[in-house]
Amino acid sequence: MLTFTDKARDMVRTFMDQSEGELEALRIVLTGGSPVAPAFELTLVGPDDRSGDDVEVDGGGFTVLVDKSSAERLDGANVDFVQRVNESGFEITPATPSRPVEAPKGAIADKVQTVLDQQVNPQIASHGGKILLVDVKDTEIYMEMTGGCQGCAMSRMTLRQGVEKMLRQAVPEITAIHDVTDHASGENPYFSA
Repeated sequence: MLTFTDKARDMVRTFMDQSEGELEALRIVLTGGSPVAPAFELTLVGPDDRSGDDVEVDGGGFTVLVDKSSAERLDGANVDFVQRVNESGFEITPATPSRPVEAPKGAIADKVQTVLDQQVNPQIASHGGKILLVDVKDTEIYMEMTGGCQGCAMSRMTLRQGVEKMLRQAVPEITAIHDVTDHASGENPYFSA
């Protein structure tokens, strides 16, 4: 069900060892996000924190507890421990993003799609790129960059300095814009890293 990198496995064992036997399993719960960018919470738990509905998975020397509602979304996921300039922690990458079958609907989705169709995509088409609206959750939107934008070294700047400004001006009710693009799999970026 889950694959742990060596680093993630070592970190879980280190945290468990520091608890001197009080914490015996890792619990992973889907806490929100969107279908394309789920959010997970990882906590170490003791023997009294188990539930009859838990799905138990071997994490490679320790038990992982997953509630039934999170189990399907975690099937085939990879768990890593990452250390970046300003952050460190566990990162879960689902096996395949679960895409909504239909395009997002609603007032915000309609306004965002209009901006993408009329202003954004015509401009980035010359670089072979396109930006898709893949989900709307309350006042947060989730976008994917494709074509020449996927994996492009300038994609973050394009999104933050160009697209985000246009969208916030046209749709002020937006509270957050999330890039859910798998930039590592971009095959033909306009500017390579």
